[in-house]
Amino acid sequence: MGSAVFAGGSQNVSTAGRYRWIVCGLLFLSTSLCYLDRQIFGLLKPLLVTDLAWTETNYGDVVAVFALMYAIGYLMAGRAVDHLGTRRGLSLAVAGWSLAAAAHGLASSVFSFKLARGALGLMEGGNFPASIKTIREWFPVHERALATGLFNAGSNVGAIITPLALPFVVAAFGWRMAFLMAGLLGLVWLVAWFVFYEAPERQRRLSDAERAYIQAEATTSGSEVRQSWASLLRQRGTWAFVVGMLMTGPVWWFYLNWVPGYLHSRFDVDMMQSILPIVTIYLTADAGSIIGGWLSSRLVSSGLAPVRARVTAILIMSLCTLPVGLISHMPGIWPAVGVIALAAAGHQGVSANLYTLVSDTMPAASVSSVVGIGGFAAGIAGMFTALAIGRLLDATHGNYLVLFIGAAAAYPLAGVLMGLILKNRRVRSPAATE
Repeated sequence: MGSAVFAGGSQNVSTAGRYRWIVCGLLFLSTSLCYLDRQIFGLLKPLLVTDLAWTETNYGDVVAVFALMYAIGYLMAGRAVDHLGTRRGLSLAVAGWSLAAAAHGLASSVFSFKLARGALGLMEGGNFPASIKTIREWFPVHERALATGLFNAGSNVGAIITPLALPFVVAAFGWRMAFLMAGLLGLVWLVAWFVFYEAPERQRRLSDAERAYIQAEATTSGSEVRQSWASLLRQRGTWAFVVGMLMTGPVWWFYLNWVPGYLHSRFDVDMMQSILPIVTIYLTADAGSIIGGWLSSRLVSSGLAPVRARVTAILIMSLCTLPVGLISHMPGIWPAVGVIALAAAGHQGVSANLYTLVSDTMPAASVSSVVGIGGFAAGIAGMFTALAIGRLLDATHGNYLVLFIGAAAAYPLAGVLMGLILKNRRVRSPAATE
């Protein structure tokens, strides 16, 4: 690569190299697989309800078990990844959730689905803590939101691939084979991870110029002391993230698990007919993830303080979620799909900045732990939300009105509360924490 050029502590990006974006690509793929496994269950809901004679309450209870175990997995993985490192931590998580995904193909009752779904949630809890820590280690501060937005877009790609491929897999091999194939894809990813990933200081494929560029603003966490949970809970950055996750995480699970059923119940679309609407929703969400990450990175590059830039971007992207509250007034399927797609884009733009906020406010050695705390809060909230949704839909004979109004309001309220928590707080720069 070209020679290193520094100006005010930053290196000319054109000479730095691009291996860090390969790392981002690996995280993109793991996140895609993570959401592919989740989306299969939501898309198969009408089939499972019919074949296994489930009620909405049965389905909601299975989703609730996933949310509970995901919460526990998030919390445990956050601490474990800070201890094990990203290479071992993420590989263990992907191996575990791939086996759990395959186990769904052997399930035949509500109880056995709860076991498989719980194991999946427990292991998938490791994806985001490990990924955010990886971004913290591999990217300087002005690139982190964009990198987070890019890998987070994998959640939408997984949700896009699933409705495109699933009807054909189910038609040819049955719904059980869909789960088995999802598990196999995760094991294939593991091979690529071990071949291409290593920490920046040990990665021999990384040029000296790019390593210097990364470490000019962000060093690895090896010399830092991990803080206790009690210490982390005394910091405003932790609580801002917890509030954001608590209020937005359950809404995203609602979209993943109930939107296919909503389209089926209101517009009578089957699995094949739902392909284009679902793909439209998650393609739009993909754009929202990238735009949200780009927006705050642009604000940082223009001179705005990182924390202020993230909160500003969160508030702007949250405006996209408001129209979904009017979904009951939409005259047909495509207007309804349009407001859901816009809300999904808003969620992903918020999410990209929400995760990046942890990197901006916490030292590298505590990033995964804080992400784990926030994910735990979101998972517990998601569990109770899933239990409530199933019972509400059974009681109201499938009326989604209150659910979509709540989904619309959650994001602007979360942005305002996070801004208040972080208001007038002097956040240390990443360099100062190391």
